[in-house]
Amino acid sequence: MAIRLRIGTRKSVMALAQTEEIARRLVAAAPDIDVEIVKFETTGDSDQVGKLLPHGGKGGAFVAEIRRAVLKGELHAAMHSLKDMPGNEDTPGLVIGATLKRDPPGDVLVLRKGVSIDDLRRAHGKGFKIGTNAVRRAAYARRLFPGAEVIHYRGAADTRMRKLDGLELQRLPDGNAVGPADALIMARSGIDRVGLSERISYEFPAAEMLPAAGQGIVAVECASADWQTRQALSLIDDSAARHSADAEREVLWVLNGHCNSPIAAYSHIEGRQMSLSASVLDLDGGIFIEASRSGPADRPRELGRAVGFDLLARGAAAIIERSRPV
Repeated sequence: MAIRLRIGTRKSVMALAQTEEIARRLVAAAPDIDVEIVKFETTGDSDQVGKLLPHGGKGGAFVAEIRRAVLKGELHAAMHSLKDMPGNEDTPGLVIGATLKRDPPGDVLVLRKGVSIDDLRRAHGKGFKIGTNAVRRAAYARRLFPGAEVIHYRGAADTRMRKLDGLELQRLPDGNAVGPADALIMARSGIDRVGLSERISYEFPAAEMLPAAGQGIVAVECASADWQTRQALSLIDDSAARHSADAEREVLWVLNGHCNSPIAAYSHIEGRQMSLSASVLDLDGGIFIEASRSGPADRPRELGRAVGFDLLARGAAAIIERSRPV
């Protein structure tokens, strides 16, 4: 008997590419599955200018509307970039049914013509403007390039690059504008998804800039009581990505990090062992604490919990509290 799955996703080029990949994998695993992709224009997509915090962070801007459709039974599942899903709270009635094999998780620099990474480093960023909308990337940018001006920069990956190349100003919610940008910090996985990998000028190693928890992992969420959908999604679940997701999101859970917290977490699996590093920064990047541990890959939550508590012991709670919106 054929199974029909309605999967919700954002309208962006990257989100559609990710959802189409889910559909391909499902059909390859079980040809009797019929996938319908349902496109949503979320609050974060319709507002390409404002900061995400007033919309409830990435969770409120990109995730909440599609989640509600799953809970109402209008969709069988929803595609999310795992890094957009709040890690410090559960959503009753929903469960992650599948995590796809992880894409490259790192962050990269995209530079306008005439600028090089050596230029930025020699000047410690002085005289340059670096665009990003992520508080974590902004904090790391201020730490790595203390002389640079970090500017709020939003939009789809291809739109941001067009603005960078055209020396366009970035409009702000108050009507003012910033820029033009000399460089953008973006997720490697997102650039790859939209076919613009040749624009990458430099990829930050984890030792310089730890990724966001779950970065590079596509998650498929469904109703916890919908066992038919859960069984179908289990066919495409990648166990290594699942373990990494569990470890990194456990750090967020322990820290009770919010959408304005510069928190990073990244795990790496070799054989049966997992290594996990996580960091907490203040918004200016001046205060930085990091913790790392290794443990059995099949006990990821325990490892994430231990790293989270190590960070708390080093003062993470006070840093996070200072970044909390008033």
